[in-house]
Amino acid sequence: MRYVSANEAVQAIKSHDRVFIHSVAAAPQQLIAALVARADELRSVELVHIHTEGPAPYTDPKYRESFHTRALFIGSNIRSAVVTGEADYVPVFLSEVPGLFRRGILPLDMALIQVSPPDQHGFCSLGVSVDVTRAAVEVAQCVIAQINPHMPRTHGDGHIHINRINFAVEVDEPIYEHAPAVLSDVERAIGRHIAGLVSDGATLQMGIGAIPDAVLASLTTHKNLGIHTEMFSDGIIDLVERGIINGRMKKTHPGKIVGGFMMGTRRLYDFVDDNPQIAMLDITYINDTSVIRRNPNVTAINSAIEVDLTGQVCADSIGTFQYSGVGGQMDFMRGAALSEGGKPIIALPSATRRGESRIVPVLHEGASVVTTRAHVQYIVTEYGVAYLYGKTLRERAKALIDIAHPDHREALERAALERFHGEASLKH
Repeated sequence: MRYVSANEAVQAIKSHDRVFIHSVAAAPQQLIAALVARADELRSVELVHIHTEGPAPYTDPKYRESFHTRALFIGSNIRSAVVTGEADYVPVFLSEVPGLFRRGILPLDMALIQVSPPDQHGFCSLGVSVDVTRAAVEVAQCVIAQINPHMPRTHGDGHIHINRINFAVEVDEPIYEHAPAVLSDVERAIGRHIAGLVSDGATLQMGIGAIPDAVLASLTTHKNLGIHTEMFSDGIIDLVERGIINGRMKKTHPGKIVGGFMMGTRRLYDFVDDNPQIAMLDITYINDTSVIRRNPNVTAINSAIEVDLTGQVCADSIGTFQYSGVGGQMDFMRGAALSEGGKPIIALPSATRRGESRIVPVLHEGASVVTTRAHVQYIVTEYGVAYLYGKTLRERAKALIDIAHPDHREALERAALERFHGEASLKH
């Protein structure tokens, strides 16, 4: 490992290289800035990553000849670039992204990562994001690392020996933080409904955002909960400290909080630092349906943009506009369904901020289906829970209309009557 400046490190990147960028809060911003500063020298460098936080200056249209992004998940920093053509999106299950690297489908020339300082044995840690990054580090021809004392050292699969790092850049700056949102009445209501579905001893999967936070805030009387999730945030900490999340009932990694990546405040990063209760593992394993199902009562809580009256779930696009990505929703929806006592849950507010119904007669033109109607079981809004498993299309429509926003129920009923032919069929 050679210690160099960021500008010196990125000299190793050549035109036409494929370059991986570390995920989510771990995106190495000094390396990114140094790479973009070389735009005039480089042509057709492909940047590959899942969701990243912070600036993504390589997507600026003025760098079109120099950089192009192959996005395996879309965050707000590159969303417009997908529209304008500076970025392309690859639909793929999160669990299968490491396989794209390891099987040579997307061979990597370079990996830009951010790690903790090496310990006395020479091992750095990928810290807050092991996810697909472990695989990228394994296969990349050259690894360039920001070494940052603000990156927590996490236990699990993310240990990288300094011998695997070709160029190291010392930085001393906070990593990206995400503060919890103030919960609305709608989100609190959804959280209470979901909490009512969570059994004592359940293993939880949930992401980041207001609805997961609302669920966690409603679990204060539960017992012996576990965590096996692709990502987590600050919301788990209070429940861990109160002994509610303890992992005692888990069959895999009992007692451990298992995840692939995290994003939150400094409180979260300090909580996980050198904490043996936390296991940050490769996302191929975390999101493997056969692994997920081994735990009892897996309760998977995922979000949606819209749901149609048959139960089709669109979670990654608004019509033809690509908003996010397939991610791990189906990995966990299916894993929870196969778990003994498991509950796959889709949660969403009944209406958009503009007052449009998010339960719709049919998905908007061009909208993509992430969770099929054959996989869906529970749909939750602030108005209640619709249990769709085993129900006919007519019965599903009735259950979904019952939890739609009252302002839209009449229109949804008319659409259902027209589609399913006959009022009586909706009144079983």
